[in-house]
Amino acid sequence: MRLLVVYCHPVETSYVGSLHSVVLEALSSDTHEVTDLDLYAEKFDPVLTREERLEYYNLGRNTVNIQKYADQLLLAEGILLVYPSWWYGLPAMLKGYFDRVWLPGVAFDVKADGRIGTDRLRHIRRIVIVTTYGSPWWLIRLFMGDPARKFISRGLRRICGPGCRITWYVKYGMDRATPDQLNRFLTKVRSGVSKL
Repeated sequence: MRLLVVYCHPVETSYVGSLHSVVLEALSSDTHEVTDLDLYAEKFDPVLTREERLEYYNLGRNTVNIQKYADQLLLAEGILLVYPSWWYGLPAMLKGYFDRVWLPGVAFDVKADGRIGTDRLRHIRRIVIVTTYGSPWWLIRLFMGDPARKFISRGLRRICGPGCRITWYVKYGMDRATPDQLNRFLTKVRSGVSKL
């Protein structure tokens, strides 16, 4: 399977950096073709410029500055997102990746009547999320409604292949996690991702 790993954290020695390493290690078998996109190492610019917004619906011209990333997306059969959840959602860098790369003509089409066509990413059959939250699960899921989960499960999944499976590996309560809890989560991620 062709897999695109999108990693987003500014500190490579962070716990999320360890999760990224575990994900890559778990995918290192010969059964996968893995593209590792480290947004910070790439110095990816998350800012959608004025010019890019003006060209947003202009197919062909809207990908001039992000063609490499669009090509990675168009080859992927599965996407793994590895990131910390900050302020109950995606880091700005990762949100900027979606704003700038998942464009009309790349991720979806806007038809003449305004309807959205979702055939472009039908080859994506799996989405795997590996993330952390500082807060406990009940605050994220019950009180805040888990905005990132809604964005991915209801938004991204809608434009991927029919029956696209989403797997979540979430470590809640990072602010109070013990070393043993963190190690157990690394083991859980390694085991789960290696079964893809």
